[in-house]
Formats: sequence, C-alpha cells, structure tokens
Amino acid sequence: MHTVFKELIDAQEKVIFKTARRIVGHVTADDLLQPNDFPELELNPYFRYEEGVLAGIRTAYAAFCAQERA
Repeated sequence: MHTVFKELIDAQEKVIFKTARRIVGHVTADDLLQPNDFPELELNPYFRYEEGVLAGIRTAYAAFCAQERA
C-alpha cells in the first residue's frame, strides 16, 4: 500500500509541476516549495486545486501510516 501512495504522490507532483510550468514558464521544482513567491501561481485557482489534491493524498498517507502503527 505504501507503494500505491508514493506513486499517487509522485504523479500528483508531476501534475503540479506541469501546471505551474504552463502558468510560469521558468518555474523550477524548488520554486514550488514556495509558490507564494509567484503571484501568478498564488492566485490561480486551478494550480491551488491541484496543490490541494496533493495535500489530500499526503494527509491520507499519513493517516494510513498512523493507523498501521497503532
């Protein structure tokens, strides 16, 4: 199950990077650690949605890991 979550996270990170590149052509993966430095990303609802999807997957993975340890 860990592999499934890691694959989902990797895939969503790629979606976010591609989305960010469409909005800000010169953005790097490191830039995405602080997307608020780019108003074009900060204010883009589609980018923010995709970020939220990633946050949800990461939260589900954390919950799964916690449950597994209990």
